[in-house]
Amino acid sequence: MNIEKRLTDKIGDAGKRLHTGRSRNDQVATDVRLWLRATTDHVIAGLSKLQLSLLDLAETHFDTVMPGFTHLQVAQPVTFGHHLMAYVEMLKRDAERFTDARRRINRLPLGAAALAGTSYPIDRVMVAKTLGFDGVCENSLDAVSDRDFAIEFTFAASLVMTHLSRLSEELILWSSPRFAFIDIADRFCTGSSIMPQKKNPDVPELVRGKTGRVYGHLTALLTLMKGQPLAYNKDNQEDKEPLFDTADTLLVTLEIYADMMRGITVNKENMRQAASEGFATATDLADYLAKKGMPFRDAHEVVALAVRFAVDKKVDLSDLPLTTLQQFAPEISDDVYAVLTLEGSLNSRNHIGGTAPVQVKAAIARARAAINVS
Repeated sequence: MNIEKRLTDKIGDAGKRLHTGRSRNDQVATDVRLWLRATTDHVIAGLSKLQLSLLDLAETHFDTVMPGFTHLQVAQPVTFGHHLMAYVEMLKRDAERFTDARRRINRLPLGAAALAGTSYPIDRVMVAKTLGFDGVCENSLDAVSDRDFAIEFTFAASLVMTHLSRLSEELILWSSPRFAFIDIADRFCTGSSIMPQKKNPDVPELVRGKTGRVYGHLTALLTLMKGQPLAYNKDNQEDKEPLFDTADTLLVTLEIYADMMRGITVNKENMRQAASEGFATATDLADYLAKKGMPFRDAHEVVALAVRFAVDKKVDLSDLPLTTLQQFAPEISDDVYAVLTLEGSLNSRNHIGGTAPVQVKAAIARARAAINVS
């Protein structure tokens, strides 16, 4: 109504014809879709920018050894570049979700009027083409009453925030003195008000916290729609605040994360030392025995005994003499030490999706090409 009044002030009585064949219901639905279409494009661009930041860091550290974890326990060696590429893959799927959602956002409700369409001789397809829509909403009741496109956007945003919250948690852990794997640039951190030695990872913590905020908006929108009969109900005025705040939160998060990832420095020595602890190459020894013909389940038991022995001696598997290793399995020969090195473990995973440095470089190249094409 404010738009119509402003238009009438500017051009006179012609502005009063704006509402002919239209209702606030289909006009508002159209405006929200127009806004959300543009916002989705900004989100996709933001995802690409963050992916490129991660790719740059991954390329620098494609062969930097670090421990891979399961249950937050040292599991097997990986490279830092390979670890970062996991998040690139997550963001790639996020971008695909937004691209797919955009097709459903980009349908024209205008012409549905209040709920039943209009008796005026309109051409909805022509209007859709003029406004850049892919097509029209083909049922007038549905066109004015559903906000599933807004819910889908908020769901996709929630998944992005989930992924960035996981990354936030790792950045927080890695930057702590107990890990000391990375250092986050000062501009993304603050000091303590009373402890001068502290450097708090504020941005990752805030993003981790704001993830719950976006989840709340998704729940609010789902709850908003769940009890509404067709067609339009005034409840739908409540869709704006959660939708707009979700978009604002997501766009700012993507922007600051793309910048922050470029301000991370890596302590290679600490990462390597951590990968050397916890018997990260134990699985490689089991695979070695399996390749020698031992059933893997037997090999698993043999290696467990060898690890227990090494724990008692407070040494790594690679520090055990060959004669000692052969007490657990006579099949072991002096070529086993190539398997027990960190580099040997990494290089053995030489397949698509594996952590071999050559595969990490190839994955980075593929990801760059896909972003450039899009």
